[in-house]
Formats: sequence, C-alpha cells, structure tokens
Amino acid sequence: MPDPQLDTQLDTQLDTQLITVSAVVLRDPAGAVLTVRKRGTHRFMLPGGKPEPGESAAQTAVRECHEELGAVLDPAGLRLVGTFRAAAANEAGFEVAATVFEHPAQVAVVPAAEIAELRWLPAGARPLPADLAPLLAEHVLPALDRLSATTQADRP
Repeated sequence: MPDPQLDTQLDTQLDTQLITVSAVVLRDPAGAVLTVRKRGTHRFMLPGGKPEPGESAAQTAVRECHEELGAVLDPAGLRLVGTFRAAAANEAGFEVAATVFEHPAQVAVVPAAEIAELRWLPAGARPLPADLAPLLAEHVLPALDRLSATTQADRP
C-alpha cells in the first residue's frame, strides 16, 4: 500500500530540484540570437534568471535582462515563445522550467552582474555549438525555427 508521507517527501525532493526561470531571446540585425555565459560556468544560455517573490514571468525577464545586460526591455513588446523544461545547464541533478519570451526590438547589451561572456549564435546555425545549455539546444532553438517557418509560410 502506498505511503502518503513518503509520497509527500518525494514530491518535496523533486520540487527542490526544479529551478524556475524566465529567459529572453534577443536578436541582432542579422537575426543572430544572444547567448550568455555566467561566471564560473561553461555553458551558454539565454539571458534571464529566477523570479523574485511576487514577480510574474515577464517582470522577471525584464529585470534580469536589465541586471545582466543593462538592456531596457519594453514589457509590452515581449512575445511568449513557450514554457520548456530540461536538465539544468550548470546544476547537476536539477531541472530548469523556463518561460521564454522573445523581444522584437534590438537593444544595446553589455555583460554585467554574473555574466562573463556574450556570444551571438547566427540564425539557423547548424551544427549547434556543443557548449549550449540543454534548454536552449533541445527546446528553445527548435521552437524558434518552427515560429520562423510559420511566419515565412504566412507571407504572400
């Protein structure tokens, strides 16, 4: 017979191994996607981070981009790309659940806070660099490819 107390403990352990974040796709004039590498890590990911208490996913995305890149984003300009879950890039044994937005306007960016390096990933680049975060490589970039294909198919 299942033990409800054990089930609750397992659920709590699983919840503590899930990191919730918001992230933003920023592009340059050629359509390249901005990726960032945080200090002390080896994987490139989208700018973004964890919410503060009471923040919406969009508010987190805007705040994190300002803190990490000095970028001033228009919250009304954010477009939801999707919500994705994957292995965390820099925390072994953890998963990340990310709400990912795209910001259409180009913004000035400079590495700040914990950002050690910026790198632009050319649109449609294949093969993908081996040092991308799993969330970006496995979920976000394929979703962006699908969105791009849909947009192109809608054009006359």
